[in-house]
Amino acid sequence: MTAAIIWLVVGILLILSELLATSIVAVFLGTGALATAFSIQAGLIDSQAEQFLVFGIVSLVSLVVARKHCKRWLVGYTANRAEGQSQFQRDIGERVIVLADFHQGAGRVTLNGVAWNARSDETLKTGEVAWVIANEGIRLVVSREKQSGFPAREA
Repeated sequence: MTAAIIWLVVGILLILSELLATSIVAVFLGTGALATAFSIQAGLIDSQAEQFLVFGIVSLVSLVVARKHCKRWLVGYTANRAEGQSQFQRDIGERVIVLADFHQGAGRVTLNGVAWNARSDETLKTGEVAWVIANEGIRLVVSREKQSGFPAREA
């Protein structure tokens, strides 16, 4: 087996391993191996030292130049915890309509056309208006009185 074929096989294996590892490093090492294989095949390099030099330089340059961009494309956007919380925080101070009477502090309300489980220390009846005062995950905490400092959004 020639050196070019060995580098070609190593390059392909490294690139394929990226599908399992997803560290977005092996693909650049694979690119360096493929560049080395093609350089050997084209007769541009002969010695082992030149092979490792080409492999190292191409791998390092492609890693430094393209990894940040490739990672953004391949990993995509992930929201951090603060972004998710801020979305729920926007609902505080909003007006809701009671869908089902509250029994033992629990009931259902509608907010922006979506039904939510809710909790309240007050007895609320179907059709009454209440205000969101807090959020407990996927359950709203509501009150008959609007809390000061939380203006409702304009529709």
